[in-house]
Amino acid sequence: MVVVAILAAGRGTRMKSHLPKVLHHLGGRSLVQRVLDSVEPLLPSRRMVIVGYQGEEVKTAIKSPMLEFVEQRSQLGTGHAIQQLLPHLQGYTGDLLVLNGDVPLLRTQTLKNLLQTHQDNHNAATILTSHVPEPQGYGRVFCNSENVVQQIVEHKDCTAAQRQNRRINAGVYCFSWPELEQVLPHLQANNAQKEYYLTDAVTQVGQVMAVDVEDYQEILGINDRLQLATAYEILQGRVKEKWMTAGVTLIDPHSITIDDTVELQADVIIEPQTHLRGHTFINTGSRIGPGCLIENSHLGENVRVQYSVITDSVVQTGSKIGPYAHLRGHAEVGSHCRVGNFVELKNTQLGDRTNAAHLSYLGDTTTGQQVNIGAGTITANYDGVNKHHTTIGDRTKTGSNSVLVAPVTLGDDVYVAAGSTVTEDVPDNSLVIARSRQVVKPDWQIKKDG
Repeated sequence: MVVVAILAAGRGTRMKSHLPKVLHHLGGRSLVQRVLDSVEPLLPSRRMVIVGYQGEEVKTAIKSPMLEFVEQRSQLGTGHAIQQLLPHLQGYTGDLLVLNGDVPLLRTQTLKNLLQTHQDNHNAATILTSHVPEPQGYGRVFCNSENVVQQIVEHKDCTAAQRQNRRINAGVYCFSWPELEQVLPHLQANNAQKEYYLTDAVTQVGQVMAVDVEDYQEILGINDRLQLATAYEILQGRVKEKWMTAGVTLIDPHSITIDDTVELQADVIIEPQTHLRGHTFINTGSRIGPGCLIENSHLGENVRVQYSVITDSVVQTGSKIGPYAHLRGHAEVGSHCRVGNFVELKNTQLGDRTNAAHLSYLGDTTTGQQVNIGAGTITANYDGVNKHHTTIGDRTKTGSNSVLVAPVTLGDDVYVAAGSTVTEDVPDNSLVIARSRQVVKPDWQIKKDG
């Protein structure tokens, strides 16, 4: 049994932001949400988030019935933060896993290894450590040959000799709570910062072991925008390696970004300058890019997208999108459709084998199958107060520069003459002409004064 506590009370002054540091985003999720997601497979019995600076904003951002929030009104160090748990964990006899809300790259497997080592050795505490090339700013950990911790010294309190040790404290701990509970009330702020360090508790609880993480990049914390950018590069490296190993082709990986919430199948090809965001799923054989943004969308097999933006939408098998198309607001494109140059779909459903090749806007529209949308067709869906729906039947064709004023329904096999403004429903098998008759006046000139 394990309780997870996440430290998320700090302001993060080096971020130069009014936003709490733990709410800054990394690859589509906040830093603290990434930490929460990493512990979820451990199935903790309780998940406690210690908040302070703009705590209400943090609570709102990650609100969940599975989370408990504990306030740290004054930020007096990591030991002081964990002291705030004392009234909440009375009578608890299991383990406490302590993580930082600004260390977002930890893998779940690393935490499992830490917890396993802790429990197998019946330790009072187990800490995550790593040997890093540049340990500046990190507390140093000193162990014997069996990885039993002898001493932990904060960087600010290290001597010159101690700073030569490159084994650092990652700030991730697993404690036996009954033993930590006895020590916490007696912590003292006898250091340069006048803060209560959780590392002081580590050296007082009993046997403590260190577990080294092989990839030191997992424990990198975020203190400023430069470190945030570095973390993003690391995250992107992981994601791209995963998908290329799984059979996805990334042409010019350095110009492509992929959120780690995206799912791709083998034989997908991602062209340069393409960005995949959120809960996007792309099926096998699809080719995306160059120059595309796909967000929270599902693309079927053998879909082709060029220089286009697709958000919150679905594109079925064999359809072609772009160049310069925009799908948004839960657009759904059927199989083997064409949505071409400068076409926008908003909350619109296209039936199979429907074409909207160029220069059209379809909003709040449903079409049947094998519909052809002529160039410049617009559904006028907004009357200034409310949105209205347009329905277009199977095999209907709209001429160039048609305007369909919603609410309106066109039946099956309807032909709309070019330049028509349709304001009334049209039955099946009809030709609708809704435009003024052309008038030509020969030998006509503007009369000029004088």
